[in-house]
Amino acid sequence: MMNALKNLFRAKTPAEMPMDPQVAAAALLVEAALSDGVYVNMESDVIAEILLEAFQFDADKADAVLAEGEALAEEAVGSHQFTKHVKKLPIEERVSIVEGLYRVALADGEKSDIEDAYIRHVASLLYVDDIMRAQARQAAEARIPDQS
Repeated sequence: MMNALKNLFRAKTPAEMPMDPQVAAAALLVEAALSDGVYVNMESDVIAEILLEAFQFDADKADAVLAEGEALAEEAVGSHQFTKHVKKLPIEERVSIVEGLYRVALADGEKSDIEDAYIRHVASLLYVDDIMRAQARQAAEARIPDQS
C-alpha cells in the first residue's frame, strides 16, 4: 500500500511518460546531430526532411515535431527514454529512422566515430539487427551527393 502511494506521487521520468513515437524519433535524430558537439542548420534541415519522408508529414507538422524533438533532446539523459517509444513503430519505420540517423551524422560531410557508436547503440535498442543497420547506412551514404 505504501509503495503504491509513493509511486502515485513520484515524478515520472521521460521514459515513463507517454510520448508520441514520432516525436521520440525526432529527439533521437537531434541527439545524433548533437553527439559530436555541434548542431548546425544543415543537420536540422536534414532532420526535417527525414520526418517528411519517414512519416509523410507536411512541412508544418515536420517543423513542429522537430521543435518538440529538439526540446526533448536538450533535456535528455540518455537515448533509452526515446527508444522505448520508437520501438513501438513497425520495423520498416525503425530501419528508416536508423537510416535517418546516418543521414544526420553524414550531413556535415564528416564521419565521426562518436556518431557511429551512438547509431550502433540506438539501432540495437530499436531491435534493428546489424544487417539491417548496415543496409540503412549504405542507403544513407548513397543519398550523399558526389563530392568530387
